[in-house]
Amino acid sequence: MTATGETWRNWGRTEKAKPIRVERPRTAGAVQRAVVAAAGSGIPIKAVGASHSFSGIAAPAGVLLELDDLTGLIDVDERHELATFSAGTRLRDIPRLLARYGLAMENLGDIDSQSLAGAISTGTHGTGASFRGLAAQVAGVTLVTGTGEQLHVDADTNAELLPAVALGLGSLGILVDVTVRCVPAFDLAAVEKPESLESVLDSLPQRVAESDHFEFYWFPHTETALTKTNTRMPSGAARRPLSPVRRWLDDTLVSNRLYEVTCGLGSAVPAITPTVNRLADKLTGNREFTDASHRVFTTKRTVRFAEMEYALPAEQVADALREVKKLIDTSGWSISFPVEVRFAASDDLWLSTASRRETGYIAVHRYARENPTGYFRAVEAIMRDKGGRPHWGKMHWRDAESLRESYPRFDDFVAIRDRLDPSRLFRNPYLDRVLGA
Repeated sequence: MTATGETWRNWGRTEKAKPIRVERPRTAGAVQRAVVAAAGSGIPIKAVGASHSFSGIAAPAGVLLELDDLTGLIDVDERHELATFSAGTRLRDIPRLLARYGLAMENLGDIDSQSLAGAISTGTHGTGASFRGLAAQVAGVTLVTGTGEQLHVDADTNAELLPAVALGLGSLGILVDVTVRCVPAFDLAAVEKPESLESVLDSLPQRVAESDHFEFYWFPHTETALTKTNTRMPSGAARRPLSPVRRWLDDTLVSNRLYEVTCGLGSAVPAITPTVNRLADKLTGNREFTDASHRVFTTKRTVRFAEMEYALPAEQVADALREVKKLIDTSGWSISFPVEVRFAASDDLWLSTASRRETGYIAVHRYARENPTGYFRAVEAIMRDKGGRPHWGKMHWRDAESLRESYPRFDDFVAIRDRLDPSRLFRNPYLDRVLGA
């Protein structure tokens, strides 16, 4: 929480800004009044959820709207499996809110601390070749535009805007509610185990096609992939959750507290990083359990880091990762954080990283105390060469000119921006760079 006069910082400590003032609206009407007041003063205004983006997409250049009080379930249409939430609702709260209706989100990313509006606006996704990102699950939104209008968009009202506003980068207006297509609640049977990296890459298309949800992590300086295969099952059919003690040992002690110590050691003495990474191979990623979907999809992350992620045509992923591995092996860098690989189905959202193509994602990370720039920019060059699109909420160095080449509907999106925010009330330096001023 940021107070007026204080400096706002994102979770990864990669961005900061000093807003002119901070407001905490509790209703859609309060959001509308804040936007009208900002417009009258000629001051930019930005909404912020959990501040979990590593890019500057949410950095407030004028008025900061914190949406922590604009939360909760508004309505459920059980017949059509639709749920409407206030925009600031955290993903971690949605399973509890949907439980009484026997519903769940179709897919989730690997953390659940983000606000719903922030997650869809930045293109958050999970993994699974048959499942699309969170924004593609959106059936409708209500937003306050740059002219102060409350605008509702769904399949029946202003439908032509839905492919833009469902993933709008915060540039088209401030979301006040979001309607999500849900599915009947389900469990996931999880199998997590270490495997040979090369064998995983050699069989990657088959592994991805045959699994409901497949992903893997590769720790640099090793030859091992930590694979995660999740199979969808009816809710409660054969639930075998981890014991509280096992979950605490795996997810709190080893994956967070011990890992933070080893990252700190690796940062101080880079030469020990390969040894530490090989130890991580042995201590993590070897278990089987079945639990409610949200308890399997998401994990707790407390070790701070910087991240860049690129979306590639799915068939390019194996070759791209081999190039990243070669880069690290020959660079002399000591990289303590793993590289994460996931997959998603094609969608038709204009600025989705999976727009019009089956997609694989490669995410690289760097411990918060280390400078990520050289590593990330070298990886970005590999990804650009293979037609990659950067995740909007993570670090990258692309601009509007280069991104226009990656998105066939880029200019259509900018035209919608001109219509909904003609005075660029929601601008900030990041949006000026990626969309044009």
